[in-house]
Amino acid sequence: MESDTEVTTLPLLAPDEPPAFEVVNAGGHSNAVLVCDHASNRIPQRLANLGLDAAQLALHIAWDPGAAEVARLLSAKLDAPLILSGYSRLVIDCNRPLHNAESIAAQSAGISVPGNHELSLAQRQNRISTLFQPYHDAIERILAGRVQRPNLLLSIHSFTPVWQGQPRPWHIGVSFWHERRLAALLHDALASDGEIRVGDNQPYPIEDDIDYTIPAHSEAHAIPSVMIEIRQDGIATAAGVAAWAARLAQAYRSIEAMALKNEPENTH
Repeated sequence: MESDTEVTTLPLLAPDEPPAFEVVNAGGHSNAVLVCDHASNRIPQRLANLGLDAAQLALHIAWDPGAAEVARLLSAKLDAPLILSGYSRLVIDCNRPLHNAESIAAQSAGISVPGNHELSLAQRQNRISTLFQPYHDAIERILAGRVQRPNLLLSIHSFTPVWQGQPRPWHIGVSFWHERRLAALLHDALASDGEIRVGDNQPYPIEDDIDYTIPAHSEAHAIPSVMIEIRQDGIATAAGVAAWAARLAQAYRSIEAMALKNEPENTH
């Protein structure tokens, strides 16, 4: 793992490593803009897997398994631009405010992350400037290029079937920040067939001190937004990924026109 001397003289990413983010279908014609904050469990080579093994890096602590695959298929089905983070949330979490302790977590779900212990300000800043800021700058560029049209921001995540010993009954959750209307429409569209259980602001609400992407970008551009959380056992296979992407595409198409109407906000 890196030393503080190294971090001030060497870039975090080697020249042959992937960039901090990926943009798919930047010129997509949909009114939807998709983002995936926890798309990858990749660790920069210089960080030596943060002292973790492959099994630990496969866990939810490092990424949102299945979320990127669903987001890619949904992007294609809707013809929507998609921005994906390129590195693990354990290096720096692109959906945490920088002041939050989970921004660069020293431990997660009871697992110690040795490579995140006692980091200097220079080491933290290197991760911010190399990974966090470029990802959010990419989202800003896409949204800024679409200011002459209506937009809806959809953030794609996945969640564990069990948390702290408690089963989570929802197959998918739809969460909102200040404005509920888009989330309510999408929730009802997904739940309409009666085959799945849809969480209303579950398993996670969006909170200013915990979430960054939707509060930062939906406020900056005054656009409706929603966080979509899919239970991971439903997207553990290619067939599951395809089924959920199709279900989300159908639900989104059914509510897009209503979501874009200029009607009073329903806030909590």
